[in-house]
Amino acid sequence: MREVVKEYTNGEVTIVWKNALCIHSGNCFRGLSKVFHPWDIPWITPEKSGTGEIIAQVNQCPSGALTYYMNSEKPLEIKS
Repeated sequence: MREVVKEYTNGEVTIVWKNALCIHSGNCFRGLSKVFHPWDIPWITPEKSGTGEIIAQVNQCPSGALTYYMNSEKPLEIKS
């Protein structure tokens, strides 16, 4: 399986999804279906929820396929 890493943001927090780690437990969409809906494209829509709810749900991911970072804490990329 080719590893895919995708990022989805609500402007304040960014959800990072790594397909190679996903075990399809379903915790994400059972816990916060307004953000995680695997039958749609895109399947993650963080703009539909608050940051606190997103963080709480991402922390329930048993495989580590879902992680997050606060946009205010991500270092800026320097381009040469």
